This record gives sequence, structure tokens and C-alpha cells, in this order.
Amino acid sequence: MNEQRFRAILRELIDENPFAIRAVLKILELCFTDAVPTLAVTCEARPRLLVNPGFVARHCASDKEVKAVICHEFLHVLLRHTETLIQPTPARHLAADAVINAILHRQHGPAWSAFMARYYAKCPDLRKLLRPMNANEASWFEQAALQRRPLPQWVQAWEALYAGRLVADDIEELAEQVGRQLARPSPGKSQPPQDGDPFVLEASGIGGLDDLIGDHGAFGEGIEGPLAEALRRALRQMNGSGIWRAPGTRGVGSLPFEALFAAQDTALAEWRRITLAILKKHLVSDRRARRREIPAEYRLPALSPRDRRAFLGAMWMPFLPEARWEGARQERSGTAQVYLDVSGSMWSGMPHLVALLGRLSGHIRRPFWAFSDEVAPAVIERGALKAQTSGGTSMGCVLAHLARTKPEAAVVVTDGYIEQLDPVLVAQARATRLHVLVTREGSPAELARSGIPYTQLPALGGRHA
Repeated sequence: MNEQRFRAILRELIDENPFAIRAVLKILELCFTDAVPTLAVTCEARPRLLVNPGFVARHCASDKEVKAVICHEFLHVLLRHTETLIQPTPARHLAADAVINAILHRQHGPAWSAFMARYYAKCPDLRKLLRPMNANEASWFEQAALQRRPLPQWVQAWEALYAGRLVADDIEELAEQVGRQLARPSPGKSQPPQDGDPFVLEASGIGGLDDLIGDHGAFGEGIEGPLAEALRRALRQMNGSGIWRAPGTRGVGSLPFEALFAAQDTALAEWRRITLAILKKHLVSDRRARRREIPAEYRLPALSPRDRRAFLGAMWMPFLPEARWEGARQERSGTAQVYLDVSGSMWSGMPHLVALLGRLSGHIRRPFWAFSDEVAPAVIERGALKAQTSGGTSMGCVLAHLARTKPEAAVVVTDGYIEQLDPVLVAQARATRLHVLVTREGSPAELARSGIPYTQLPALGGRHA
């Protein structure tokens, strides 16, 4: 791979214009240099695309792999453009590259992601997320899903990332959570891995960041001038979809963060039908609920103008027949105690869930509960869910809350990507009639293993923002 060939591939890529890339690449001056380890874009009056020719020659085996590396750097600069000016953490660096590589894999297939598959093939830590699963890992994951064997949360997130169900915020939270877990090992005995299990992290944390592609040193820096305008033009076409939860309004991924998800008014008739049926099974009388009039029918030995049959019967019967009368009675409505998972891995369906729960608010007991790795009160205001959470995912905190508050019945909405449940906590929560609604893309494996009743919702209609 020489410089002349690289220039030809770059021109071809501009003509193809994947990811609305033309506006940016046409203003970059191409420079080959050993001053950068991989690739980088400078923010100058005349911005330059710096390329290390030795890196490309050593690691790119085809024209498509060269295009993948260039597009990776474009998306990397796009993230810098949409990010706030804060010092990025190692978890954020990892998250940015992981979601970029997943986008390239989904959009252009293994021919483009082959570079990442080789480059990160032997990573012993969470940098495994920087490539798609290999054939052995994919087969192992599929068998575990069929046999409902529990898998580590990071493995479930890995599969979801390359399937397009997670974004950068989710991976950042996962990396932070795994780091905390490794720093504070949970008490009790952990299950030993099976022979040949490919999902064992041989090293802790996310490893070194020196081998990441692109200029990570400038990740938190602002971009101005012609490059900023070119990126804005690209964003108008791409809308940042599939990268951050809320492009241009970053901050929702910090810990603790205020989970603020906008509701979408979509056709969720099937969702409403199934969820309402589950809620109705778990409604209990709520003394705090407002009384409402319920239509009632009763019979009296007095003729009613609405009961023609009784009126006719009185003309020949030796006694006055009972007539049907209609009225109303005051009754408190039943509600269900609801817990909603607001962890990062739920984001792909969160707008639909909020819209759904907003419409069913009359059946939900107050306070309405949200949980990540702790339970917190939540409200839905003007179609948006607001809750103070701390990131991560833990069903254990819900079981502990149930054991402490002892509601008669409760419904949990989650994607099922939870930790291995403590049998003691499960037993303590048995006093509550509990049912779990699992999202269509979720995994009920751990719930099934623990004997917790669940229903998996049908697929969502429409397209996620």
C-alpha cells in the first residue's frame, strides 16, 4: 500500500460518500507522516488529514480496510465535534471507538471490519468490544442463549452493540461499571468458567489506549473554522443517529445522571394490549387513588322506565316483578407498583416505553420507581421520564426494595441484562406477586434461571432515534 494507492482510495471514498463524508474529506489536505501513530485530523485554517503510511501498510490488507480506517477517523472527529469540552475518561475513549467500529461493521459488513477483527484479536480485556465476535464466540453466545445459560453482562452488551441496540453512552457506563466491580469484588462464590469458554476477561479494566485508532489526545478539544462547518453539514445529513443518545446535549451519561428520555407518540397498540393485561393481573386496591364512578346495575321491586320486559310482566303477573335499574357506585381504582429499568442498555426502546407507560399512568401506583443499580422515584412529565439514577444495572436492588416495602404485587420492565441473582434476595421477594416484562431484544435467561415469572414483549414498530 503506497501513498499513490492511498490517494486513489481516498478519492473513491469521497465519490461513494458513506456517512455524508464528502463535505469533510474534500477540505482536508492529505499528509503522510510518522508524527502520528495511526491517523489524525488537525483543526487549522486549512485542516489536514495526517496518515502514518507504515501503520496502513502493516495493518490494512485491502482497499475496503483502508476505507474503514478513514471512515473511523471521520466518525471519531464527528464525536469530538458533538462532545462537550470535558476531559474524557479511558471509558469514554473505549466507548467512542467501540461504537464507531460497530457502526462500520453494521453498515459495510465483515469486509470493512476485518481490520478491527485482526487488530484487536488478542486483546485480553474489555478492548474485545472494539471488534465483532469471531465465529467461535458467536457460536458460544448462540448456544448459551438457546440453553438459557447466564452470560456476563459485558458479553450481552457486546452482542447488543454490534446488533445496533447500544450507543456510546451504554458502553461507557458498562466500562465504568466493570471497573468498579473489579475494584470491589462482590462477596460470595462466583461460578467457574466452563472449559473453552471464550468469554473470560484475562486482564482487568480496559487495558491501554495506545493502540486505539485516531487522535484520542484531542478528543475533548473544540473544533472551529471550516472543519466545524463541514462537520455540521455532515451532521445535518446523519443527525448523529446511532452514536450518542442525544447528540449535542451530552451529559446524560454521567454518574450520577438525570435520566431524561423524550417520549415518541408511536403506534403501540400491541404493546398496550399485552402490558395492560399484565398490569390488570397485578392491580391491587389503592387507598390513595381517587374515587371514581363505576357503572352499576341492580334490581328493585319497582318498575323502571328502562326495563320494558318487567313493565309488560307486571300486566299479567300476580306480583310486582323486579325491574332492572342502572346507577353508579364510588370505587377506588386498582394500581400496580411498577419498576422501570433506566440503565444504558435499555436506551434503544426507552422512548417507546415512556410513551407506553405515560398512557397507562392511571394504572401505575405512585411513586413510580426507576432503577439502575439503585431504586429511585420517577415521574413522567409532558411525555418525558425523569429519574435520578446512578448507572449500571442491578435487579438485586429491586428485589431488596420489594422485600423492604412488601407490596402485594409488582411489575418490573427491563431488558433482562442483569447480574446473577442472589437466591436469598429472590426468596425474600416471594411475598410479592411479581411479574417481569422483558423487552423484545432483551434476555430473560437469568429470570428463568431464578424462577421469576416474565413475559417477553413483541417487537417495537418504527425506527428508534
